[in-house]
Amino acid sequence: MNPQSPTIEQFDIVDGFDRVIGRASREQIHKKKLFHRAVHIFVFNSDGAVFLQKRSMNKDTAPGKWVSSCSGHVDSGEYYYDAALRELGEEIGLYDPKEFSLLFIDRPRPETGYEHVHVFQCYAEGPFRLNKSEVSEGKWVMPDRVNEWVDSSPRDFAWSFVYLWKRFLKMNSK
Repeated sequence: MNPQSPTIEQFDIVDGFDRVIGRASREQIHKKKLFHRAVHIFVFNSDGAVFLQKRSMNKDTAPGKWVSSCSGHVDSGEYYYDAALRELGEEIGLYDPKEFSLLFIDRPRPETGYEHVHVFQCYAEGPFRLNKSEVSEGKWVMPDRVNEWVDSSPRDFAWSFVYLWKRFLKMNSK
């Protein structure tokens, strides 16, 4: 349950083709490893650094781990694009991202927690207003330093971030 909401979050259960086949609570979806939907956003600044956030310790998955600038589940009936913009506002207080665009889509797999993931990027300079129930801290990191950090201390990061960051790098090396 979201600590800020008295209601239980409901997410769409989807099949391998991202078609809705049901609904369930966050707890049930994670417990049963059901396919569902999520977004990740990489926020870059004008120096080329990416903003990383450290998840709060009260999160049900990957507490205290470093992740993308912003991420979250797509609520039942919500579009990926709308979820990404909502999450940016809720988690880091970013309501006017510049050059907001879809980078890639990934199918459910263990590395992403069985989520269909849409990965977006945008630009902003901060400073950001972090939602302390979601994010314990955040910082700007140059991509080459992120690579070194992931290689030297992969357990500092959520598995999903490591997987999606490597996909992002591969996509941008072409």
